[in-house]
Amino acid sequence: MAAESKTCQNCKKEFVIEPEDFSFYERIQVPPPTFCPDCRMQRRFTWRNERTLYKGKCAATGKEFLTMFSPESNMVVYDRDYWWSDKWDNLQSGRDYDFSRPFFEQYRELLHQAPLPNLANTNVTRSDYGNHNADSKDCYLLYASYECDNVSFSSGIVEGKDSMDLYNDLKAELCYEDTLSDNLNRVFFSYDAGQSMDSMFLRHCTNTNNSLGCVNLRNKQYCIFNEQYSKEEYQKERAKYDFGSYQNLEAFKKEFEEFHRKFPREFAAFLRCAGTTGDHVGDAKNCKECFDGYGGTEDSKYAIHAIDLKDSYDGYGFGANGELLYEGVDSGINGSNYKFTVYTHGCHDVQYVYCCHTSSHLFGCVGLRSREYCILNKQYSKNEYEALVPKIIAQMNATLYVDAAGRKYAYGEFFPHEISPFAYNETLAQEYFPLKKEEALSKKYVWKNLGKKEYAVTVEAEDLPDHIKDVSDDILKEVIGCAHKGECTHQCTEAFKIIPGELDFYRKFNLPLPRLCPNCRHYERLALRNPFKLWHRKCQCGGAASDPSTGSGQETSYVYTNLSKHAHGDGHCSNEFETSFAPERPDIVYCAECYQKEKV
Repeated sequence: MAAESKTCQNCKKEFVIEPEDFSFYERIQVPPPTFCPDCRMQRRFTWRNERTLYKGKCAATGKEFLTMFSPESNMVVYDRDYWWSDKWDNLQSGRDYDFSRPFFEQYRELLHQAPLPNLANTNVTRSDYGNHNADSKDCYLLYASYECDNVSFSSGIVEGKDSMDLYNDLKAELCYEDTLSDNLNRVFFSYDAGQSMDSMFLRHCTNTNNSLGCVNLRNKQYCIFNEQYSKEEYQKERAKYDFGSYQNLEAFKKEFEEFHRKFPREFAAFLRCAGTTGDHVGDAKNCKECFDGYGGTEDSKYAIHAIDLKDSYDGYGFGANGELLYEGVDSGINGSNYKFTVYTHGCHDVQYVYCCHTSSHLFGCVGLRSREYCILNKQYSKNEYEALVPKIIAQMNATLYVDAAGRKYAYGEFFPHEISPFAYNETLAQEYFPLKKEEALSKKYVWKNLGKKEYAVTVEAEDLPDHIKDVSDDILKEVIGCAHKGECTHQCTEAFKIIPGELDFYRKFNLPLPRLCPNCRHYERLALRNPFKLWHRKCQCGGAASDPSTGSGQETSYVYTNLSKHAHGDGHCSNEFETSFAPERPDIVYCAECYQKEKV
């Protein structure tokens, strides 16, 4: 079958369905999508709220708790421990299928009547302020993380300890403000750093210790701005930088960013991958447009935050021994044959399900555990189920659901964003596809207005002491106004407090108080990373030096002089690739072969 060009019914842009895509859709028995990959991703993201938490009360026991469901969502929410118990019947919300009405109308009604757990946490101790975490303890405002101990204000962390303000890091201890890095100890303000310790401001460095402001180094120590020092010289020079001062820190950030722009970037970060496109992927085989993959992913496409995943398309938080998954969010642990799922694990042969676990043969279900052959939470026999599902699919194709923007939903489309229990600005969609309120409403997304604040700011960010040495314990009593003052698209909380362990950390490592709330700090780390999108580009290595950097709006153009001879000699490198660096970016982008020659 040949490739076919389609027009996305959401953004109206052209997208291509490749022959291998058609083979996958045929294998799992779904029609080709009518949304382009970006719009499919954005739609899925509207179904995952990680960071926006509310005070709530268990609908069964009256216990007070934190929940990811706002009071205005009108969801039936149980305390998580009660929800997982056998004290209630999770089929109590079951109902007959109505062939006179669109499927998604009926599903929305079920979604608001079937009880759901307040948070998506598993085995967490003294870590109530967080969501989508597992096997962690003593954590605060931690999200989408696993096996963490005393980690705060962070997201996407695996095996983190005694650290703060991290994003998508693996095995970080005593670390601060690190992004997309692994195996770090006492490393701060770094991006794409690995196997390093006792350093600050590293970019794309490996095994770099006792260093400051370095780029593209490996197996080095005692370096400042890539210049080699002896141990004694380094200590003397390093003492000149006092980052306990907020002004000093901000000035150094600007200086380092200018320094960093002068160096080439590798087109993608791959580790032991074959036949793979995307970025920040390890141990993958034959994967296309995949990002932030942690290993063991094969024959998959459009997967983000995936691990141990096989033969799957279109997902975020996918895998952990999962296969044949399609269009899902937070789905797949020990599961197979999933279609259109959210927060669903340990299942087999499930379609259009939300928060279902250790179940099989479900269609259109919500909040079920250890069930099989159910439709809209009603139990059927095996024969009844197998006879009814094809009829429902046919009816979904005949009786379309049409959303507020006129988009049509037949069988094969993921859940419409307008029936999600979350508003657009509560979800991952706002993180990776940020919109202002007016723009979101014009696109017919649901938007939540921030409620009245229950606190009064007692000190503004600009009035905080410049140096950490001048901060007294009284700061723990203050409500600090975020410097963004809510005038951003960062889910700004407008104010925040300093907690005791946080203050101890700043004092121990001579770091100033932050001026932004945890959400705005998270968005600043997000801004460091490339988007989940690829462009076709050519290597910018021109032989002895790079082509000039030519980012849009760039005031200064840089030419990097190569440090070593490359295989293509003095001629221009002919390599081409798919990269997450957009052409208008100011970065100098090299192919893997040229970049490795320059990582010293």
